[in-house]
Amino acid sequence: MSALEFVVAVVIAVGIAGIIVPVLPGTILVLGAILVWALEIGTSTAWLVFALGATLLVAGSVVKYLVPGRRLKASGVPNRTLLLGALLAFVGFFVVPVIGMFIGFVLGVYVAERARVGGAEAWPSTVHALKAVGVSILIELVAAFLAAATWAVGVAIT
Repeated sequence: MSALEFVVAVVIAVGIAGIIVPVLPGTILVLGAILVWALEIGTSTAWLVFALGATLLVAGSVVKYLVPGRRLKASGVPNRTLLLGALLAFVGFFVVPVIGMFIGFVLGVYVAERARVGGAEAWPSTVHALKAVGVSILIELVAAFLAAATWAVGVAIT
């Protein structure tokens, strides 16, 4: 393994970690690492690997919004609820680093749903929103793993 391949692998791993704990732009890091590798290697195989990885990541990014959005719409959770959750997640990140983001999101969604539907139905709506976010993260994670696997195969054959 060359130094370049090692650094690219580390950046891909950091990108995948950034998808799981959304502090870093995970998909962009994975894509950028594969791009740097393709630029350095410069073969048609390297560019094919980059194109496949980019396609997987872009498809994952599109699907991660379509599938959970459809599930949320079906369960009746409006976008403003998620917006309040995201806002409190942002605030929570700075109040209680890292875990405050998760606490803030849950709290924001719950408060918005409690105001919208009342106390008894607020928690089930919050659970629907949390499941949708979980599915979104899972979709993005699968796309990143597939792109990383594509890169690993590309490294093995170049």
